[in-house]
Amino acid sequence: MATILKEKESYIKKHALKLSSEYTQASFTWITSLALTIIFLVSSIDFSGKAIKPFVFSVFVAYALFTCIQILITFMIKKDLQGIGYIRNSTRKLGLIQLLSILTGNIFIFTFAIQLVKAEKSPEYTFAGYMLLTQICIIAISALNLFKPYVADTFLPAMGALLVMAIFQLVSFFLIAKDGKGKQRARWKVFFAFPLLLTAVTGNLFALVLGWNMLMHERFMNSPSVGKWRKVWEKIASNMTAMLGLFFIVFVFSISICSYLTFDYGMAVENNYSAILQAPSLAYPLGTDNFGRDLFSRIVFGARISLIVGFLSTAIPFIIGGFLGAISGYYGQRTDNIIMRLLDILYAIPGILLAIVIIAAFGSNTMTLVLALSVGSIPTYARTMRANVMMVSNYEYVDSARALGSSNLSIIFQHVVPNSLAPMIVKATLTIGGAVIATSSLSYLGLGVEPHIPEWGNILKIGSTYLESHSYLAIYPGLAIIALVLSFNFFGDGLRDALDPKLD
Repeated sequence: MATILKEKESYIKKHALKLSSEYTQASFTWITSLALTIIFLVSSIDFSGKAIKPFVFSVFVAYALFTCIQILITFMIKKDLQGIGYIRNSTRKLGLIQLLSILTGNIFIFTFAIQLVKAEKSPEYTFAGYMLLTQICIIAISALNLFKPYVADTFLPAMGALLVMAIFQLVSFFLIAKDGKGKQRARWKVFFAFPLLLTAVTGNLFALVLGWNMLMHERFMNSPSVGKWRKVWEKIASNMTAMLGLFFIVFVFSISICSYLTFDYGMAVENNYSAILQAPSLAYPLGTDNFGRDLFSRIVFGARISLIVGFLSTAIPFIIGGFLGAISGYYGQRTDNIIMRLLDILYAIPGILLAIVIIAAFGSNTMTLVLALSVGSIPTYARTMRANVMMVSNYEYVDSARALGSSNLSIIFQHVVPNSLAPMIVKATLTIGGAVIATSSLSYLGLGVEPHIPEWGNILKIGSTYLESHSYLAIYPGLAIIALVLSFNFFGDGLRDALDPKLD
């Protein structure tokens, strides 16, 4: 027995680095932070004037300091895991220092620090941390409007409401942190869950997920279905890249909603010929374009179009294609042949060509763009659902439902479709990014939304004409598109892993 325990302990120490998600996250964090540090270093140097930009250089120094500490923490984690097989409390306490990185806006180090300081983490703890981070980022981004020539009439009350919500979410975070792994019932969760659901009105979906999860956990603690979804949340919460992707998606969604109250739309659409092509400053954080419009405000308002078109152009084929695929896969034979052959005709037409034809026929506007991107995606969703339904239809519980006299439609939508949705959901998260790229591409070509509407493709089109003299006009919208698409891809990959039963 003693020999077996020694061999087990030796195996754990030998493979501790591979088994530890915290070491992987630590390595990812310091590499990412180092890359950002180098970018700030290069940006702080004015090569034409042979001078140093004081503000950017101070940001570089702050990032370099936290990056060095992160490298030290990574080394100590590696030493602990290889030496004793677990991370010591003294190493975890260094994460408290890294929490200060939020002052520099280094979300990579901050999110890792939240995970490091607590040895036993529940999904609620992770979501609470990201909820608080999202709220802080919304307040910080909105606060930059104080330096503008004028602000929205609702700016002060909206900022006050956001601060109150942030304080409540901070209290919730500390209570959840004290709750350990969250396996015990606690009455305070019910009282905090409903206000958390209300704070989700700002678009902070982490608050919505957290509040709902707390309610379901308290009411159906021993339910098998709740336990199944809890495992999915645990897998997603432990995947740092998936959570970072989800964070950026939620942040963009939240700032799109809050901007109705904290941003002035006039700064994004009204021409200001006294501020044409100004470099980034406190008043204009990302500079101004050739009409004097604030690029910062235009990118914030442009996020609405990208998200609306991305989600709707994915939801429509998801529903229509899913319905057709379910009917085709369940009934088979003649019904399958008729539906799939018609969809094959649609599938034979190149998606981008079909989109251009629809836009040319009905004009350039947001709804036409949604329709153009939706129609071409219906066959792929139908094929995915059809394959899933054909597999699920052969399971024993479907045969039992038939034997009990359930109607075909009841079997399809109560038994078959719910158990075929997981691959469809994963596919949807991965294809929303493609829809965002298609939206920007069509707008860049002048075939998307109206030219005067702030949209990332429209902004990028204007910036491309000033690449040599004012490159920031193209760099910032380009980075926004890349970040959002990567975020959907990261979250989609994490969701696929979480829903894959083979990885249990």
